[in-house]
Amino acid sequence: MSEAQLYLLIALAPLAGSLLAGLAGKIIGRVGAHTATILGVGISAVLSLYVLYGFATGTRQTFDQNIYTWLTMGGLDFPVGFLIDGLTAMMMVVVTSVSLMVHIYTIGYMAEDKGYQRFFSYISLFTFSMLMLIMSNNFVQLFFGWEAVGLVSYLLIGFWFKRPTAIFANLKAFLVNRVGDFGFILGIGLISAYFGGSLNYSDVFAHAPALKNATISIFAGHDWSLMTVVCILLFVGAMGKSAQFPLHVWLPDSMEGPTPISALIHAATMVTAGIFMVSRMSPLYEMSDVALNFVLIIGAITALFMGFLGMVQHDIKRVIAYSTLSQLGYMTMALGVSAYSVAVFHVMTHAFFKALLFLAAGSVIIGMHHDQDMRHMGNLKKYMPITWITLLIGNLALIGTPFFSGFYSKDSIIEAISFSTLPAAPIAYWVSVVSVFVTAFYSFRLYFLVFHGKEKWRELPEHHDEHDSHEHHGLGKNDNPHESPWVVWLPLVALAVPSVIVGFLTIQPLLYGGFFDGAIHISENHGVMHHMKEHFHGAVAMVMHGFTALPFWLSLAGVVAAWFMYMKAPSLPAKISGSLKPLYIMLDKKYWLDEIYYGTFAVGARKLGQFFWKVGDVAIIDTFFVNGAAKVVGFFASVVRRMQTGFVYTYATVMVFGLLVLLTLWFWDLIKQTLNLM
Repeated sequence: MSEAQLYLLIALAPLAGSLLAGLAGKIIGRVGAHTATILGVGISAVLSLYVLYGFATGTRQTFDQNIYTWLTMGGLDFPVGFLIDGLTAMMMVVVTSVSLMVHIYTIGYMAEDKGYQRFFSYISLFTFSMLMLIMSNNFVQLFFGWEAVGLVSYLLIGFWFKRPTAIFANLKAFLVNRVGDFGFILGIGLISAYFGGSLNYSDVFAHAPALKNATISIFAGHDWSLMTVVCILLFVGAMGKSAQFPLHVWLPDSMEGPTPISALIHAATMVTAGIFMVSRMSPLYEMSDVALNFVLIIGAITALFMGFLGMVQHDIKRVIAYSTLSQLGYMTMALGVSAYSVAVFHVMTHAFFKALLFLAAGSVIIGMHHDQDMRHMGNLKKYMPITWITLLIGNLALIGTPFFSGFYSKDSIIEAISFSTLPAAPIAYWVSVVSVFVTAFYSFRLYFLVFHGKEKWRELPEHHDEHDSHEHHGLGKNDNPHESPWVVWLPLVALAVPSVIVGFLTIQPLLYGGFFDGAIHISENHGVMHHMKEHFHGAVAMVMHGFTALPFWLSLAGVVAAWFMYMKAPSLPAKISGSLKPLYIMLDKKYWLDEIYYGTFAVGARKLGQFFWKVGDVAIIDTFFVNGAAKVVGFFASVVRRMQTGFVYTYATVMVFGLLVLLTLWFWDLIKQTLNLM
């Protein structure tokens, strides 16, 4: 098998499973649907590991080749091709392995759902779309994968389409991402116009140094750096896909979709697309400090202020969703200080423990008969021991506990920011440090409310959600939760292992061993990674130092604060929220961004549409042009119609009258000519 055939098989295997489950789902049944899709994703996962092993051992070389050209227009080629290097190989393993765990988990979670085959078709198609995005060697294919994951996420978020909230959420996600994608396509358009007429990465990167000081005029009399404009426009696309402030509003609402897709979207695929894209475009971003500062500031705002929102949420999945937003902010800050490899390293570690957290939350939801409110839980440790221990492992990794995977990547980000000389770096550093406490607090607030304390469901009245497609009512007073079936907890255990060890095993080769050489480019005046390498003395030494560093003590303080407020003094949170009511309302309303967007853009767009409808369409086009023209024609037709009598003498009279008019005009013209001659 040639390299091109190998990479085609990796990309197309999930697509084959998706088409089989989607088009022949009724014929092959539930077992056939999940078998086909799991087999397709499993093939991609195994082959991706094989490819990654080749890059890790140095036996595989970078592959950059067009497979075929599907369109040529105006001298511009639109090829399908693959760029496979260390960065791509690592992302391929992350995407396919997490997706495989989600597929297996889905067998148990969606067992009672009527759309079983359809869901498997969607998640396998999602995996194919993400693979096309990360494996592409040109901007057109990148944009295809970019839009494909957006489309499939729309289908998955609104999978339970009988729920009005799900339909609202998927429409919101789709529209907000269109805003980001508008900037993204403008950036690609500028690249097509100025970078030599090619959209292949290698050609664009080769042409970029000649345009480092090029300018364009957006507004008359004002010149802008071409590289800065291109990089910021591309990053606007990343702000949509990777849910950066202020285009983050879609991601928490996407929790309306089934839990498996929450894990797939928020852990390893769609939301990391922007981080991957900026890392891939590092040769461009390294030419604009303005763009890097912009990226750093946006990441800092997202990391801290989205973490604050996680502190007041009651839905177990929404807490983890806001955690995703905050962690994406950390990754974005790493991009902003030119620590691209650190950002991608955190993408990798985060994918495993965040998928673990989402799937563990789904297991809790199953045990609670699809009640997601943490205020209705408590003491689940007694009834769901496997879910308890795996979620605890995920939480410890998330808050950056030494020896857990999240520690190596998260502390590396904080260290990278501390070494940066960018103007925004000092503020970003303190934001990253404060966010450590916030992350630990909301993570263990969730943990203590769910797994410890009183069994609060016994104090609740019976309830029923009429929109719940699973038709579960929550636990009754005399019911007990139960551990999930093995197809649910097995992926939890499988994800818990890398959540503990993968950071320790990979930090040295990924960050300091040259694994990303050739894939990520850093200019000489951005020396963050050089300084970090000087201070790195091995993973064990990093752990030992971690116990004495400020982030560890802040995370410990966050855990203790959560334990005290929700275990020892459970009345304290209500007192604090009461005394700080304006602040609590602001957090509960999510900074009123939904209201601002709805009032400004949604209502404004509707009013603008109504104006164009009533004035433009009804008044001008219909009344004036269409109906007006008809009335004018009708008037003249009615006049002419009266002349059509059907009598010969009438027509003869008209002919004679017309002849007399012509003779009169001729005679008058003759008189004028005679007078002129005189």
